[in-house]
Amino acid sequence: MKGAIFFTGKFGSTHQYAQWISEQTSFPVFDLNKEHPDPSPYDLLILGSSIMLSKPTIRKWLTAFWPIIKNKKVLLFTVSGTKPGHPDLQKWLHNSFSKEIIENIDYIPLRGRLNLEELPWFTRLILKLGAKVEKNQETKQRMREGFDYVVKSNIFPILKWVSEKKERKLEVV
Repeated sequence: MKGAIFFTGKFGSTHQYAQWISEQTSFPVFDLNKEHPDPSPYDLLILGSSIMLSKPTIRKWLTAFWPIIKNKKVLLFTVSGTKPGHPDLQKWLHNSFSKEIIENIDYIPLRGRLNLEELPWFTRLILKLGAKVEKNQETKQRMREGFDYVVKSNIFPILKWVSEKKERKLEVV
């Protein structure tokens, strides 16, 4: 089974996860912000995406390439400050992708990193203003202080998914 990792990211967390997944799977990694690879030669696709303004950054790419990849095994992982299991993650997914896409991909949310010192001034300003109107205290604190939830063990569910998909392929043969 031939697999690959395609990702878009903003501040480095998604890239870090993609690299760790590649180290464990030997899949090639493609940064969609820098290159335009053809996904058609691959049977198994791991798509990584940061979430910006309540939308996965990979949404345009996934929608455009869906006709080519819809019959492949596809996993989307998103990276944000939001805890896995939070209802906003499903809301963002449903607001960004068609029902067909959502029903035919697997999804794993991961937590990311936000280092305020590394952000452009405009992004810091938006976060500061957003924190003033944010009602959730934990979210407000993350917007003001930043956060770092990026740890290698977060990729274990993705590695398990890859293992399961490879095993199913062997069973069919």
